[in-house]
Amino acid sequence: GLLYFKDYLPCFFVRKVVFFSLVVIIPWVFMNEEWVFPLFCFYVTMKIEALEEKIRDIIEPVISSMEIELVDIELNKMKGKGLLRVYIDTKDGVTIDDCRDVSREIEGLLDVEDPIPYSYVLEVSSPGLDRPLKKTEDFKRYTGNAVRVVTHEPIDKQTFFLGKLESAGDDLIVLEMKKNRKVTIPYENISRARLEVEI
Repeated sequence: GLLYFKDYLPCFFVRKVVFFSLVVIIPWVFMNEEWVFPLFCFYVTMKIEALEEKIRDIIEPVISSMEIELVDIELNKMKGKGLLRVYIDTKDGVTIDDCRDVSREIEGLLDVEDPIPYSYVLEVSSPGLDRPLKKTEDFKRYTGNAVRVVTHEPIDKQTFFLGKLESAGDDLIVLEMKKNRKVTIPYENISRARLEVEI
């Protein structure tokens, strides 16, 4: 069984490389097909999202055990080197000591698990005033605050909404817009959401 797996793995990897080359790289370089670039971007985005999810699964239990909330993860790669940003929060806000302690704990864990296949720099910080809203609990926690929401599918012919988060249930949120207009948005239709900085 082990020999079969070792024989199969290179073939699987080769097939994956050949498929990607035939479908994306070669048409893009030699045929200049317009449909290839969006496909390439989609492929890269999916790979990054999958990697971010893997990193989250690794570090979230450790951060939670420190009674600190993992708010978000951003992984960017530029010029062959990665930048992993980890955003944390607590009920009383985030201190420099919190960032240092979390960085020390997850740095060792990531070194052992080694989920990122290239060199990277780790940054741990607070999410800021315009913190992202990711989970149902985030929306419930910040009910009554101004938020901006981007949806996957249009609602009343628009995908960007700015208003007061009037309520947040288990399946959807309700925003109060200008002129007392109210918009109901299911969580499954939310692409991105953040607190809006009120000045």
